[in-house]
Amino acid sequence: MRFTQIPYQRPDLDSLSKRFKTLVKDFNEANEAKQVEITHEINLLRNSFETMYAFASIRYTQDTSNAQYQDEQDFFDDNEPAYTGLVTEFYRALVESKYRTQLEKKLGKQLFSIAEMKLKTYSAEVEPDLILENKLGSEYTKLIASAHIQFDGKELSLSELSPYLTSHDRDTRKNANIAKYKFFTEKSADLDRIYDELVKQRTKIARQLGFKSFTELAYMRLMRSDYNASMVKNYREQIRKYVVPLVQELKTKQAKRLGLDSLKYYDESLLFKAGNAKPKGDEKWILNKAKQMYDELSPRTSEFFAYMLDNELMDLVSRKNKAAGGYCSFLNDYKSPFIFANFNGTMHDVTVLTHEVGHAFQGYSSRHYTTPEYYFPTYEACEIHSMSMEFLTWPWMKLFFEESTDKFLFEHLCGALQFLPYGVTVDEFQHWVYDNPDATPTERKLQWRNIEMKYLPHRDYEDNTYLQSGGFWQQQGHIYQSPFYYIDYTLAQVCALQFWERSNADRKLALEDYQNLCNAGGSQSFLDLVKLANLTSPFDDGCLEEVTAEAGKWIRSVDESHLN
Repeated sequence: MRFTQIPYQRPDLDSLSKRFKTLVKDFNEANEAKQVEITHEINLLRNSFETMYAFASIRYTQDTSNAQYQDEQDFFDDNEPAYTGLVTEFYRALVESKYRTQLEKKLGKQLFSIAEMKLKTYSAEVEPDLILENKLGSEYTKLIASAHIQFDGKELSLSELSPYLTSHDRDTRKNANIAKYKFFTEKSADLDRIYDELVKQRTKIARQLGFKSFTELAYMRLMRSDYNASMVKNYREQIRKYVVPLVQELKTKQAKRLGLDSLKYYDESLLFKAGNAKPKGDEKWILNKAKQMYDELSPRTSEFFAYMLDNELMDLVSRKNKAAGGYCSFLNDYKSPFIFANFNGTMHDVTVLTHEVGHAFQGYSSRHYTTPEYYFPTYEACEIHSMSMEFLTWPWMKLFFEESTDKFLFEHLCGALQFLPYGVTVDEFQHWVYDNPDATPTERKLQWRNIEMKYLPHRDYEDNTYLQSGGFWQQQGHIYQSPFYYIDYTLAQVCALQFWERSNADRKLALEDYQNLCNAGGSQSFLDLVKLANLTSPFDDGCLEEVTAEAGKWIRSVDESHLN
């Protein structure tokens, strides 16, 4: 069924609740075989609710100004915590089942690990606070989507402004950045207020649930079962030790290529004096090339991409009031992924497509599971699929960039490395924020700037007072809406760089391991999935040193003189 043909019906929470509670009661009184059967019945109920939730959320992000979609988003913001309460009761029944050992063999141990963690993240007492947390996240989405920036004689969204930010003309780049941050400056008070309320709400929720800080609750929400904050701290230090020096080298070379004494903040997005690599066509042209690419990559990707096209499961073009960013959602009842993005005429169009296709291909590959928890793994594992797909499709980039392919490949690998210090900046900032929940907005911004200078010492904001005062992070939606979900991208990037390295040595074997990883979905924990894919854990000492050395070697081998 095509996405546009999917019928939407707001869930009846009363009937859902009654049926759910009856099934949980029956589960508690059933024998082993019957408990398995009832689990499948409960999962059908969950799939129905979560399908409508995902559908409504997609529709809302497609047009945040549409009153109907806003009403549905409000409905789910209000009622999602109550639904979470129902699922929590099911989780409690699972972990307390006298047949747990037998159920683990049939349903998988990962489900029980997830259930145990989820039980620690919810109680009826915090439901009102969870509702407010949802509403504040939606308020941020709408605020960012409301940007109507006057530039070049046009009214542009933030996504539509993006091509100007990478213009080869320095004045255009600078003025576009000034226009962008003028919007953020004007909205700074609202952005401060929303975040301040979020931090206080989350801290309140954590303390009510018995945690010392929201950080502990956030790790539990993200189902981080096999690593902790101490391991993450050591990982950040490895980034500082091995990646930051290489990035500083890359930034020095970038300034030289651009003929500049030093890079300013508005120069960083331009790698080549004549302009960055751009795809040679529009959305339809890109999709046609992508179809050829996925037809040739493997029979499985060919089948998958045809399915996505035939069922209209992608919304890729920027427009007014469309939410920023990109994501992949999943419609449980239809076993179908959905890709959302904002094409803007830059190389981002290709990277965001391959990135979100990586997510969608994994969801498609693991849709055979009957347990909703296994459709997608935990976030850091999810991002391995997406970021690795970006690298596994390198041999086909000539389809999109033609004579500029070498520029794209160079920029893409440099970008992957340069992202790592930024990613851990976001992570360390969030650890500080929730360790200091009573800090003022000004203190938060000052701390951001201090951490930023630690990992990104090249940053020069010139005379931009908003950025100089530490406001850059306010454009990073994850900080508002998905707390602590950002280090995940860096962990996955390190894994993806291993897939890049391995595909250069033995492409067939790398693809086999990637497909096996996708097939496993969320049936295992992060580090177990890393092992399944024959990758080295990013937390292992020596991993970052080796990955950085290999990528640096490739970059230094490139004759940059012909890239401009």
